[in-house]
Amino acid sequence: VDQNIRFFGGVYGLGGARFDERREFVLDMAGLRGREKTVTKALSGGWRQRLALGCAVLHQPPIVFLDEPTGGVDPVSRRQFWDLIGNLASTGVTVLVTTHYLDEAEHCNRLAIIHRGQIVALGSAHELKRAFADRPILDVQSPRPIELVAALERLPEVEKTSIFGTSVHAVLRHAGVTPDAVRASLEREGLQVESLTFVTPSLEDVFLDVVERTERAGQAA
Repeated sequence: VDQNIRFFGGVYGLGGARFDERREFVLDMAGLRGREKTVTKALSGGWRQRLALGCAVLHQPPIVFLDEPTGGVDPVSRRQFWDLIGNLASTGVTVLVTTHYLDEAEHCNRLAIIHRGQIVALGSAHELKRAFADRPILDVQSPRPIELVAALERLPEVEKTSIFGTSVHAVLRHAGVTPDAVRASLEREGLQVESLTFVTPSLEDVFLDVVERTERAGQAA
């Protein structure tokens, strides 16, 4: 670990008291104190990512690019790594992150959704979710989810559906549709509905919606 830090300190032209100061910062920031003599390959994926981030900010750059920094690490390490990113951002460092974990993207101030190499949506998470302002989303749970999807898609008031874990998200065509009306329609088809509630759109909802609209526009063109 310490050799990595010293190597990058040399690459960035740090030396003397300046390097000593930044080395201490990296060890504390990344939680690596006490692991200075650990062989890097013996570190877990999460700890290696911490070390990589520490080396990347050793020279206090104004902007840092992180390409899928939490790929292959466990959920606890992911959360801790994003705490480190948040702390960096709070000091004025601009952090540009690529990630395929949409829950991670919620941490970012500004988002770009890329599909087929093109930016297809750009804005804050709040701004992107406005796409559903007039198309509320129902979270529906039933013991028969596959049949539930088919039944929901037959309803004229439902625009589309997608499976989210053990539940189904149904995008309604307009805000005037009530949960009770949808429940009644499903029960008329003999489906047991365990729960049916409006939910705030997730970035996964946004991503699927943007990709579908982009694909339709491409086909039309």
